[in-house]
Amino acid sequence: MAIVTRFAPSPTGRLHLGHAMSACFAYDLAHAQKAGRFLLRMEDIDISRCRPEFEAGIIEDLKWLGLDWDDNILRQSERQDAYQSAFWKLRELELLYPCFCTRTEIQAEIEAMGGAPHGPEGPLYPGICKSLSHEQRDQRIRAGESHAWRLDSEMAGRMAGSLEFEDARHGTIAVDPSLLGDVVITRKDIGVSYHLAVVVDDAFQEITLISRGQDLLASTHVHRLLQRALELPVPRYHHHALLLDDKGHRLAKRADSQSVAALRKAGRNPTELLATIRSFAAR
Repeated sequence: MAIVTRFAPSPTGRLHLGHAMSACFAYDLAHAQKAGRFLLRMEDIDISRCRPEFEAGIIEDLKWLGLDWDDNILRQSERQDAYQSAFWKLRELELLYPCFCTRTEIQAEIEAMGGAPHGPEGPLYPGICKSLSHEQRDQRIRAGESHAWRLDSEMAGRMAGSLEFEDARHGTIAVDPSLLGDVVITRKDIGVSYHLAVVVDDAFQEITLISRGQDLLASTHVHRLLQRALELPVPRYHHHALLLDDKGHRLAKRADSQSVAALRKAGRNPTELLATIRSFAAR
């Protein structure tokens, strides 16, 4: 099967070296095979933070590095219908429940419990709204209460049965449905969440190998649950190491000195910069 990879940045800032490494890593995996394809997707569903000028900057940075892509750019902001279809399928399977909690209420509940179970990304949702009856949920929705929809991870795990995924660095990994708890699937402010959008888009673009940073390894457990529920194909994965700054911290968009644009302005050569990135990625 031909390798199809993708680079899927959020246009909330300019590319930094960590992003460039992810893009280069996916690009090289695709081009290691004659028929391989490298696609570009803009994860721009958060309209409060995403900006057209950032998208233009990302495109400029990638072209300067010599990384071009096959096909047109896919933008999540143009795919709300696909996400809504997936959302309603999950609802029909009774894998979602409405959550009316504010962040303040969730934090207060965690403190009252003396702490909540922790996952790799922090405290898990303590399940405040999970015990509401169908009548209570419907009544609050009809009353116009603001709410998100959460995945019932326990129910999704039971429905999915035994699941696993293949990662090039870590081997075969058994899925733990409870790892991230009952994650948000849709939100009022941005609509669909990252978790739902990414599995729908990867299937739509026929991605066969998902390469992304080690920090997203835990999310794959949720993604496999959604893939099973939505009857989507299962790609292979490669969660690569993260590029860190001199203090051992993961690079962030606020690290302007490490942005590709700043390095270009400082006179760095793109060929030499890519060679440095590739040497780190090969470790």
